[in-house]
Amino acid sequence: MTALEIAMSENPGKRSGAQTIYPLFTSSILLLAFLLRLWKASGTFLNLDEAMHFLAANKPSLSEAYQASLGLAHPPLLILLLNVWRKLGTSELVLRLPSVFAGTIFCWIFLKWLTRVLGPVCGCVGLILIAFLPPFVELSSEIRQYALLLCFTMAATYILELALDETSTGNMVLFFVLLYLSMLTHFSALLFAGAAAAYSAWRLTGVRAGHHLIGTWIAGQVGCAGLFTYLYLTHITKLKNSPAAKHMGVLLGNSYFHPARDHVVPFAFARTFGVFQYIFGQLAIGDIAAIMFLGGIGLLLRGKGTERLKIEDDGIYFSRQLAVFLILPFVITCVAAMADLYPYGGTRHSAFMMPFAVTGISLAIARLTRQRLVTAVGASIFIVVVCQIFGTPHRPYMHRADQRRPNMTQAIDAIRRQVSPGGTIFVDFQTNFLLRFYLCPDAGPGVFSTAGFREYSCDSYRVISTSSDTSVLTADIFAQQWVAMQAVSNLKPGDPIWIFQAGWDTTLARDLPKTVPQFNDLNPQSFGLNISLFKLIAKVSGS
Repeated sequence: MTALEIAMSENPGKRSGAQTIYPLFTSSILLLAFLLRLWKASGTFLNLDEAMHFLAANKPSLSEAYQASLGLAHPPLLILLLNVWRKLGTSELVLRLPSVFAGTIFCWIFLKWLTRVLGPVCGCVGLILIAFLPPFVELSSEIRQYALLLCFTMAATYILELALDETSTGNMVLFFVLLYLSMLTHFSALLFAGAAAAYSAWRLTGVRAGHHLIGTWIAGQVGCAGLFTYLYLTHITKLKNSPAAKHMGVLLGNSYFHPARDHVVPFAFARTFGVFQYIFGQLAIGDIAAIMFLGGIGLLLRGKGTERLKIEDDGIYFSRQLAVFLILPFVITCVAAMADLYPYGGTRHSAFMMPFAVTGISLAIARLTRQRLVTAVGASIFIVVVCQIFGTPHRPYMHRADQRRPNMTQAIDAIRRQVSPGGTIFVDFQTNFLLRFYLCPDAGPGVFSTAGFREYSCDSYRVISTSSDTSVLTADIFAQQWVAMQAVSNLKPGDPIWIFQAGWDTTLARDLPKTVPQFNDLNPQSFGLNISLFKLIAKVSGS
């Protein structure tokens, strides 16, 4: 029985009002969450990761899409889903809809789970935070794995609670199905699986579980081990020394423990606070939230949670089990980072920990407001407003005005008007994916030169792209890449070459004239701050 049900049974006169107001309020929040995610997903062009995911999925068959997914840093489920989903359309909004739907469903399931374990006040507070905090909205409006990951892990968490409370073998089977889907969505689900295994094993010692339930749990854990082995042999081993893994290692260097540079306690402390800073998108609020989370954990360890914890015979015992369950994802991920296995810190790679963080914070807010629903809701809305107004987006990012879809439309139109058929376009690794999506989504991967450049035919143009070692062409490295590209591309002196750049941190057209005097007369065309096009003349005879 939830705290809401208890309150209504103790106050019959208020029963009809509570039954009407509470569902109406939560339904309104869920609707607003969906509309916000829908708006966020519309009107902007894709980023690098989104375009990369679609191009991997844009294959004639599921088997070919699966083979393409082996080159990405994630399990294959999203790519297989996109391969089927693209038949409904390939506009940015249509391709982002699975994330929008999954992100909204996640909010609903989180509300149900949080209300069940900590009561309606915590449920409302947590719902408002996950519905409107910027990172949750961002992750639910892009072609990425994270919305599906949150949806599957939260659904698994809720069904696990039902299975343990009701000693239901059917729900335990469903829990493992959802857990497997999460493992096939993102590798961080392997860490969640470890936390869920420890928590459920402990819970099983305190419930009247029959042989069928325990046998199902054991079989499910064996299945987890088998699925992990499959992913390790088919996918993880191929990623260890891949360019993608090296690139991510550079980008997320601070999220891994380096014995020569870091110390264990400061690393764990800084990276943990970094997770909360990412969740709230605002440094000061994130630091305060981390302290509130610890306060919420302290309340649970002392058995001072909500009404459910007070009225059940094993309430304090369950409270401590829940506290450990909330802490475990942070501990396991921190250990993984120290073993150089997975990043830990303020990045989207910590997304699976976000619901657990919000749970502890919601309990702290409910406790500070003395379980007064209106006050608690007001406090959570205030936090969201502050984060939305004063928050700083986590890099890399593009401002919405610069990522407007018309900017990309105008840029592609400019290429078609100004670049002659058969003309050469030189792009960096990031822009390569965006150009392919918007100009030639069915183009093949191309061929590689001895210097690592990739060349392919795109629409009626010849495209030459840098390798993944040069994700973004900057002014500091452009001159060297420019000369090397000409030397291996069979170009003749005087041939026009168009430099197209789009995506994150694309400042080449603005910085190059300031850095290299020979390029001081570029006369670039800009389409917002994140797309540029300019022409250079080949001066080095190709081989």
